Amino acid sequence: MKTKIIILSIVTLFFVNNIHSQNRTTVNGTNSEISDNLDLKAVASIFGDSKNLEDFENRLNDSKYKISNLDLNEDGEVDYLRVIESVEENTHLIVIQAILETDVFQDVATIEVEKDINNTLHIQVVGDIYVYGNNYIYEPVYINSPILFANFWAPDYRIYYSRWNWRIYPRFHNNWRPYAIYRYHRNVRLWINYRNHYNYVNIRRSTVAINLHRKVRANSFETSNPERSFEKRNKSVINRHDLDQNRKPNEIRRNKNNNSVSPRNNDKSSSPRENKINNLETPIKNISETTTPRGSVNKEKSNRNPTPRKNSKPNTRR
Repeated sequence: MKTKIIILSIVTLFFVNNIHSQNRTTVNGTNSEISDNLDLKAVASIFGDSKNLEDFENRLNDSKYKISNLDLNEDGEVDYLRVIESVEENTHLIVIQAILETDVFQDVATIEVEKDINNTLHIQVVGDIYVYGNNYIYEPVYINSPILFANFWAPDYRIYYSRWNWRIYPRFHNNWRPYAIYRYHRNVRLWINYRNHYNYVNIRRSTVAINLHRKVRANSFETSNPERSFEKRNKSVINRHDLDQNRKPNEIRRNKNNNSVSPRNNDKSSSPRENKINNLETPIKNISETTTPRGSVNKEKSNRNPTPRKNSKPNTRR
């Protein structure tokens, strides 16, 4: 009798464990929509806080901030994002590329800064079409003019071109594993300066930047994985903005619950966002995002005449 009871208990325990295993779902950073893994408002925010493009690249890849959650090559580590720049007269094109292997890169976004004849700056953060769909663009309006703009049109300005490659990274860099998406969103919102505005638009302003981008765009991952393009992943919408608008109500509610962050005043804290002008170092009270056909732009007057320059370093990718 005791033997039968023991056998029955073992069989019951086996079936219970089997049922729990079937109901358990593993969540990781690579089983979701690719565009969920790099928040362009966070990119725009840290760009505005950076003192130069090298500092911007460092912030993109600092494991303390975890601005990116991209793991395109699915090696279990967040991809290093390198920054390269092309310049033509009054237009600066800053390209963000994921390093996937030695000399193998994939564009994920561009930042396009252009000064018009009235010395008005136009800034757009443009998601790559493969990752975010067509014309997914934010125009940041900074409460304080970014420090790095002061040097962009100086006669002795040196074009920035990242020297890092696969497994050859800065000394400070530490690899980290991708977060679950809800955790990534909760973390990345901490590093967005909500005193700035991030206006969504769907028109790319600069034809010069578009032409510069054609010459340097890297699409190695896109070429080898055409089926993973935004268009193939999301056939009913045009870009990431439309995807956000059309996601199921219960998914949106779940994301809001998972990503809820209490706004805080940005006076004194240990936040890594360092605003050099106002010494703002923590997330700031949220100002609602506006959606307009054109975002407001900053104006920056210069006493120097813009000096025409050409891109001094060719694209070296294969």
